[in-house]
Amino acid sequence: MSVRPALPSTDSAGLGRGRALAFVAPALVLIGIFLVFPALWSIYIGLTDYTLTGPSSVNPQLVGTGNITGALSDPLFGNSLWLTLLFVFGSAMIGQNVLGFTLAWSLRGARRWLRRLVEGLVLLAWILPSTVVAYLWVAVLDRDGGTLNALLNTPGTAWLVQYPMASLIVFNLWRGTAFSMLLYSSALNVVPPSQLETARMVGAGRFSTLKDVVFPHIRGHVLTNTLLITLWTANDFTPFLLTSGGPDHRSETLPVFIYQQALGSGALGYASAISFLLLLVNLVIALVYLRLLRRRG
Repeated sequence: MSVRPALPSTDSAGLGRGRALAFVAPALVLIGIFLVFPALWSIYIGLTDYTLTGPSSVNPQLVGTGNITGALSDPLFGNSLWLTLLFVFGSAMIGQNVLGFTLAWSLRGARRWLRRLVEGLVLLAWILPSTVVAYLWVAVLDRDGGTLNALLNTPGTAWLVQYPMASLIVFNLWRGTAFSMLLYSSALNVVPPSQLETARMVGAGRFSTLKDVVFPHIRGHVLTNTLLITLWTANDFTPFLLTSGGPDHRSETLPVFIYQQALGSGALGYASAISFLLLLVNLVIALVYLRLLRRRG
């Protein structure tokens, strides 16, 4: 009769369960206080008719999924969802991806001083505070004394009023491309130079080189970059600083819509329910990309 060896009472580091728990306990407490509890509280509020003022602010009543069904039938919510998808697709999934890779690929063989200069200018747009960047763009797009109207000789064109979503897409493309550029600059280092040289010697065109040599090596980086910039852009509140969701809700993305419902209309329960829907959308997007990354692996 064989005797099973006793299971070790300590972990691989030799700390033991008690000490290991003691090490991670502060982090777990902070996560519980600042992440788990607010998330659960927001979900609970989304199940009530909680308001910023009035009787429901003192004694909110449970409405179950009433806020969610109300949002799904609200044309303003549908409008915000569509504008958010347009904003994400135009400025992040396509815009930042393409421009970031183009800059990284073009600067790969550029002179050192030129590469540093371009990277510094692109990074400057990324690291400046949102309020500063928004103020600069309002000055550029101003109707009466804007820089863009002076350059194009189009006096009186109110870009943020006549073309609000186009302005926001260009703004976010200009501001957020730095991350994609840095990630692709690092990713291109894993492409074997011998394969690029072979493609050049056999006369492969630029498109063929990218399709057959470069992208097979950086496909995982493309998926990772797309996931991150999609989630960041979908939850970006900066558009509020430029247009406040106007005019006539034509630039009211979901984060701005949630803000307007919570603090503008005082419907905190309704806004929390929409926040939960936005969270679900983010989770679905993340799961899709993670599945693609797993298949890639």
